[in-house]
Amino acid sequence: MSNIVSLHPYFKAKEGKLEDLKAVCPQVVEVCKSEDKCVYLDFSFNGDIMFCREAYEGAAGVLAHLENAGEIIGKVLECADLTKIEVHGSAAHLAELKEPLKDLNPEYFTLECGI
Repeated sequence: MSNIVSLHPYFKAKEGKLEDLKAVCPQVVEVCKSEDKCVYLDFSFNGDIMFCREAYEGAAGVLAHLENAGEIIGKVLECADLTKIEVHGSAAHLAELKEPLKDLNPEYFTLECGI
């Protein structure tokens, strides 16, 4: 079973803040480059909706990311509202994340099979 946990947050740019939101993305990448448990992190846009595609080695990787990136995530939230977040991973990793992520109200998807 995969040790990877992926996060799928969607953001909607606040009125007049789309360019500011796009400008903060490279800053997020720079902060997260140092995370040894980060598998990937990138951003895509559809109009004023931003999607962050990100994955980490286990629940520990997700928690390390949130601790490391807290300040820069605050800058993202100055420009956009979090509209939805999904967490995908094994049942064991999801169980470790339920309490720490409860304020984000994520949808949890349990990994059943894959390669």
